[in-house]
Amino acid sequence: MEGAIASGRLAVNGARAALGQRVGPRDRVALDGRPVSLRFEQGAPRLLIYHKPAGELVTTRDPSGRPTVFDHLPRIRGGHWIAIGRLDFNTGGLLLFTDSGELANRLMHPSSEIEREYAVRVRGELTREHLRRLVQGIVLEDGPGRFDSISPGGGSGSNRWYQVVLREGRNREVRRMFESLGITVSRLMRVRFGPIRLPPHLRRGQWRELEPREAAPLLEVAP
Repeated sequence: MEGAIASGRLAVNGARAALGQRVGPRDRVALDGRPVSLRFEQGAPRLLIYHKPAGELVTTRDPSGRPTVFDHLPRIRGGHWIAIGRLDFNTGGLLLFTDSGELANRLMHPSSEIEREYAVRVRGELTREHLRRLVQGIVLEDGPGRFDSISPGGGSGSNRWYQVVLREGRNREVRRMFESLGITVSRLMRVRFGPIRLPPHLRRGQWRELEPREAAPLLEVAP
C-alpha cells in the first residue's frame, strides 16, 4: 500500500493520497480509479506481546521459506495483526502487535519518542570513552544516533552485558552504533517498549494478549 501511495495510484476524495494521511467513514478512497471499500475499527484496539527468537523475520511471508513471527500468532477473524516496529533477523526479545493500523502508526511515528530498552552482549568491556561517545552521539550513514542511557548489566571474561535505552527505531541502529566503535555485538534483545516489559515467564516463540488494564499505559503514551 505504501508503494501504491508513493506512485500516485491511491486517491482520497479525488486527490492524490499522501503517506500518513488519515481517512474516515465519509472519505472516498480509490485504487487505480476503482473504489476501495474500507471497514473501520470498532471498540478498543487489541494488543499482543510476543517473545521473538533470533532467526525469525518480521514479515508476513518470506520467498525463501524462512520462519516469520506471524507463523506463531493467533488468527483474527476479519482482520490481521500489525507489528509495532521491527526487530532484525538476529535480534530477539519483545515485539508488540495490534489490530489497529492507526494505533500502530501513532506508536511508530518518530514524534512519539517512545523509549526502547535493549540488553546487549558484547565482546570485551567498554571503556569510559566508548560510553561517552555512545551517549553523546555517533554519526551513522543515515544520521546521528545516540543512547539516552547505557549501564553495565553484568558478565565476565570476554562477554559483557549492557542495558541501553534509546527513542528511535531505525534499522539495526543499536548494532551499528557499537560496530562503529569496533565493538562486536554477540547477542541483542529488546526487553522494553515504552511502559511494556518482556515478561520473564514468556518463553521464546510464545505470545500473550494484553488485558485492557495492561495495555492502558501504552495507549496513554501514544500521541
